[in-house]
Amino acid sequence: MDGTVDGFRYGAVTPVGAYLMACLGGALGLRCIVRSLLNAQSWKTGWLALGAASIGCGIWTMHFIAMIGFHVEETRVRYDAATTVLSLVVAVTVVGVGVFIVGHRGASAVTLAVAGAVTGLGVAGMHYLGMAALRLNGDVGYDPVGVVLSVLIAIGAATAALWSAVTIRGFLMSLGASLVMGVAVSGMHYTGMAAVSVHVHDATGGTWAGESPTSLLLPMLLGPVVFLLLAGAVVMFDPLLVLGERTSARQDAPATGSTAPRRPSWRTTASSRRER
Repeated sequence: MDGTVDGFRYGAVTPVGAYLMACLGGALGLRCIVRSLLNAQSWKTGWLALGAASIGCGIWTMHFIAMIGFHVEETRVRYDAATTVLSLVVAVTVVGVGVFIVGHRGASAVTLAVAGAVTGLGVAGMHYLGMAALRLNGDVGYDPVGVVLSVLIAIGAATAALWSAVTIRGFLMSLGASLVMGVAVSGMHYTGMAAVSVHVHDATGGTWAGESPTSLLLPMLLGPVVFLLLAGAVVMFDPLLVLGERTSARQDAPATGSTAPRRPSWRTTASSRRER
């Protein structure tokens, strides 16, 4: 029997919340990557790692906030905790691969193509690994066309995000790029969910194991959300991250109280001659 699948059980609450988290993670990640490029004296590896973790946590959080609204009328929906945690590790790792590639090798066409493909495939893999954590009294199937389309959207979104990270410097431009990135990532998720079908087993007393969405997802979401808030505090208290300005010119400029000798003016020279 085919199950009745509903991805918007709580209306617009879950898709809007998911979109905002994707935008937050994207915005913080892009600013951290920009920070690693603006100042050669900064700890580049640390900023790139923070950016990758922010984007990865934002994507993962987006996925599972959206999944809170996923409902099958004929069966309860539960989640396997280990697979859910593994999907978070995959999200951060694959985004990190792409971020470090462009962070160290630049934004050439070949570099962006490779990094975008790796990151996009990883993001799509995170999505379907998260779907593999589903435990319900039935079998989950996918429409191949929808799956392929979601993967292509993931690759396009990842490539655009990486390109934005290494080419856009201004704060407002990065903010706009993160909003577009949120649309792309959310679009990838809901495109993949549109391809989902559930064949419910006839037996009513299923013995499937797992945690309910509220008992597993809500506590697990707390960690990545707190991390994103802390990353946001780092961004807010670093003027270079907010303004996107280079500090090398300021560091090279002479200090105001410099004691370097100055060339005397003609008036000073003339006055000294009259005194003589």
